[in-house]
Amino acid sequence: METANMNTGHIDIIKVSATSRTSAVAGAIAGVIREHKHAEVQAIGASAVNQAVKALALAKGYLAEDGYDIACVPNFVDVEIDGKVRTAIKFTVDPR
Repeated sequence: METANMNTGHIDIIKVSATSRTSAVAGAIAGVIREHKHAEVQAIGASAVNQAVKALALAKGYLAEDGYDIACVPNFVDVEIDGKVRTAIKFTVDPR
């Protein structure tokens, strides 16, 4: 897992890989939601998307303890990696 600063004046994108620890990603999502009330989680590949979805489910539980109910909206996005365009899944996470 890494966070990427997109220099757009808002929060970083939480990037999830196939080897990311779900609890660490969930903690990052919960922390960003608590601080900014908005998070973006990005994953490329089936295993990474699986880890991201599990982390979102864990984060929902963490945030419920603080009175937050979150909703996640998935979207396809194109990202450039090493000069090649790849399709990623980006989850936009917001409190309801």
